[in-house]
Amino acid sequence: MKTEMSFDDLEYITIENQTTSFPKHFHKTFCISLIHKGIEQIDFENQSLFTEAGSISITNPYEVHSNPLIDNDSYLKFDTIYVPNDVMKYLLNGKNIEFINRQITSEKANQLFLEVKNALDTKNDSVIECKLSQFINALKFYSQENEKEYSGLNFNSYNQICNYIENHIYDKVSLDELSQIVNINKFGFAKKFKTLTGMTPINYVLMRKIFSSKKSIKLNSELTDIAYQYNFTDIAHFSKTFKRFIGISPKKYKESLKTKT
Repeated sequence: MKTEMSFDDLEYITIENQTTSFPKHFHKTFCISLIHKGIEQIDFENQSLFTEAGSISITNPYEVHSNPLIDNDSYLKFDTIYVPNDVMKYLLNGKNIEFINRQITSEKANQLFLEVKNALDTKNDSVIECKLSQFINALKFYSQENEKEYSGLNFNSYNQICNYIENHIYDKVSLDELSQIVNINKFGFAKKFKTLTGMTPINYVLMRKIFSSKKSIKLNSELTDIAYQYNFTDIAHFSKTFKRFIGISPKKYKESLKTKT
């Protein structure tokens, strides 16, 4: 029979338009974040994790990491719930877990995250336990990945890929090209790359193109020209991708430059 658990140490924070990077640090708790807008970057010792809006990122207790901004104009908004390890074990009947898959894309998990956040505002332990138990049991599946399955793409390989992308930022970069750099078949490479970064290789390429193109936008820029310069099919594709990664459209970003001059 479970002993009673207090949820007084359970808390959450909301960050809107993060403006500073967080240097290397760790928490004694599981840090579970739901990204609402923009791209969250977490740098671990041998991994960079990029989490898009609509997904959840997780760091384990005592896991050293930093949270750099991809650039100073990122529109990043997220909520983070801090779950102490003793609470996690209590809800999982004494099981000690570690999240190897640190990124989760699930509408159900997102909804349960928000329900936990709302439950915390009630300060009612029974309500919090009910909602948190549902949430943690939904996340439990993601803590049971086989780590050996993802060996083969290391941080040096990741740096090689990044350098290649930056050197071909205006070109159309294919999955075949990237996989050949590290001599892995494209399907295995795509899986390992997503495990390392949280993004598919092609989405990562698109993200790098967008952040590079944003630096090119000036008050007198023609957005269509920039779209074609970075090999987007048309201005609509460029605008949709820009908003996905930056949080606002390129047109609105261009208009925002007026207030900075």
